[in-house]
Amino acid sequence: MKQSAPEAHRSKAGRIRVALAAALAGCLLLSAMLAGCSSNATESSSGESTPITFMLDWTPNTNHTGLYVALAKGYFAEAGLDVTVVQPPDNGAEALVASGKAQFGISFQDTMAPALTSETALPITAVAAVVQHNTSGIVSRAGEGMDRPRGLEGHTYATWDLPVEKATIAQVMEADGGDFGKVTLVPSTVTDEVSALSSKSVDAIWIFEGWAGKACEVAGLDTDYFAFADIDPVFDYYTPVVIANDRFLADHPQEARAFLAALARGYEDAIADPDAAAALLIEQVPELASSEELVVESQRYLSGQYQADAASWGVIDPARWQAFYQWLVDNSLVEGTLDPASGFSNDYLPN
Repeated sequence: MKQSAPEAHRSKAGRIRVALAAALAGCLLLSAMLAGCSSNATESSSGESTPITFMLDWTPNTNHTGLYVALAKGYFAEAGLDVTVVQPPDNGAEALVASGKAQFGISFQDTMAPALTSETALPITAVAAVVQHNTSGIVSRAGEGMDRPRGLEGHTYATWDLPVEKATIAQVMEADGGDFGKVTLVPSTVTDEVSALSSKSVDAIWIFEGWAGKACEVAGLDTDYFAFADIDPVFDYYTPVVIANDRFLADHPQEARAFLAALARGYEDAIADPDAAAALLIEQVPELASSEELVVESQRYLSGQYQADAASWGVIDPARWQAFYQWLVDNSLVEGTLDPASGFSNDYLPN
């Protein structure tokens, strides 16, 4: 599955699509797909290095830069790890990590929720925050009144028709004195935010500032934007996160800590020198070369977001994690029983 770099960041559609039943049903098929391209970390025949498979959430992009920096600089090799990076099938990384065919992967706190309900929980745990705060929000053409939530009234919004998506927008609009019922919802077919806004096929789109927001800037398109986390702290959840297979964590805690220590070094380097990190990313992912200016601008932005105000890269704030999951529970946005404190651990991060 190959997509362009803009598609890699383009929406929550690719990540909220996870349905738990589909993930469970797909585990056997997905395990077979990866059987020939990665080894189980507990079955290393050389005894010299531990093989690790890392499953991306989409095509490589600047969310993943720390991973590629750590690979390029040999941090994983120094830790005795042989890391293979693979791209996911349509159902994302959760099922593959749960199956044990990938020991680590990329997921998102919102899309993890169905996988953590007690009735059908998958054995996955978020072990690091890739980006410390939620950098998503609504972008629109500048000067048309959509710089705040209530301004969406009377305009068209490209929707994926997902309960969490619509509940989020409805809540921030209501808090701003607006009415979500007055927004015209059109099915989202957006693959290029700049074109969609410029052509006026839609008025407002849910984006991640670090990619689509920067794409608009690079293209010279004037926009208005508001971030959900700036409006209501309950929406300052973790997106994306590194997830791990629970069995691997239990059986190989030393290797898990070594992996996350090397990964942290990669992200620390990306924070310290974003231009050099962008160059390394493009070097290892040549298809990004056609979007070099965007990659550099995105990297510069994310260098301030990977760790932000946290004590160190990767730390997950229990209060913020639990607040968002409690909101899902309170608004009946998950099926089954979800423990708001479930699904994450800081125990494997470097001290």
